[in-house]
Amino acid sequence: VQLQASGGGLVQAGGSLRLSCVCSGLTFGRYTMAWFRQAPGKEREFVAAMRWSGGGTWYSDSVKDRVTISRDTAKNTVYLQMNSLRPEDTAVYYCAVGRPITSTTMLRMGYGYWGQGTLVTVSS
Repeated sequence: VQLQASGGGLVQAGGSLRLSCVCSGLTFGRYTMAWFRQAPGKEREFVAAMRWSGGGTWYSDSVKDRVTISRDTAKNTVYLQMNSLRPEDTAVYYCAVGRPITSTTMLRMGYGYWGQGTLVTVSS
């Protein structure tokens, strides 16, 4: 399984970025795709998730209304559109794949495959 994340960069507060994660090596229809992030000195935290089948989406309270997770099944790619970015959104963003049960969808333990991360820096 390979997850290749990209799209990070430096952006001013209030700006937007779209992260991409190209996935390979699995039949993704039965999996859940997610984005997590880890700021310097902090634990990795959940950002957003969706069933590859399109059956549900989840967002953390800190980003809902500002981010959208989506996927392109033809390209085996999951996206994270981030708008109205804030300095506190600065982090390395990781894509992940797993088969979590509902209670673990927003937890790291729900995901067994991880990408390498892409750095997002939001300047004030």
